[in-house]
Amino acid sequence: MLVVDDASLVRMYYRGVLEKAGFVVDEALNGIEGLERVLSTTYDLLVVDVNMPKMDGFSFLRALRGRELPIRSIPALMTSTEAGDGDREAARAAGANFYLVKPLSEDALAAHARALAGRRP
Repeated sequence: MLVVDDASLVRMYYRGVLEKAGFVVDEALNGIEGLERVLSTTYDLLVVDVNMPKMDGFSFLRALRGRELPIRSIPALMTSTEAGDGDREAARAAGANFYLVKPLSEDALAAHARALAGRRP
């Protein structure tokens, strides 16, 4: 799995929760770095923040969804502090499979990650 978020504390929290849930976690600081990693490594899930420098989460997902299979079909969980209906719709339009508002509980993050990656609880 790849976590794409510019906040080091968020990445550290996600890594701890997701490794405890049985995932191998890789990290990227922004959408550009995330795109480079996805093009060179196989991932079963992406956890993507919306607001990042250089390339935001929406642009990152749109870039991936425009690629060939299997890259464009990697499930994506988008996270943000933005909680409006328009934010959720923008995430879906960009290619997110699910959208969660920060802060995320350990249970919610682990459960949604397992579901999107096709893993049993």
